Amino acid sequence: MSTGATRPPRRLGLAVVHGRSMLPTLREGERLLVLHGAVPRPGGLAVCRLPAGVVAVKRVEARGPGSWAVVSDNPEGASAVVDDGDVLAVVLARVWPRPRPF
Repeated sequence: MSTGATRPPRRLGLAVVHGRSMLPTLREGERLLVLHGAVPRPGGLAVCRLPAGVVAVKRVEARGPGSWAVVSDNPEGASAVVDDGDVLAVVLARVWPRPRPF
């Protein structure tokens, strides 16, 4: 029997892009296929709860002890450090308007 924390079950979902922080990679209104409960990889995209409470898609930059450094692709966007529990899902692919993997 394990005494460590357990990850939530993996499940697929959809996310809609709002804002300009991930330009030019993602644009307003695009739909993303996401996997909840997955562990992100540096360089990949993840849906995160930022320190201000906003949920946003960010690029995972680096892993720290119990946290992740995440950044915007748009140089005018924000960067942050989020706790493990604030990484809500990993982005698998854009499904609309033109499907493509990330």
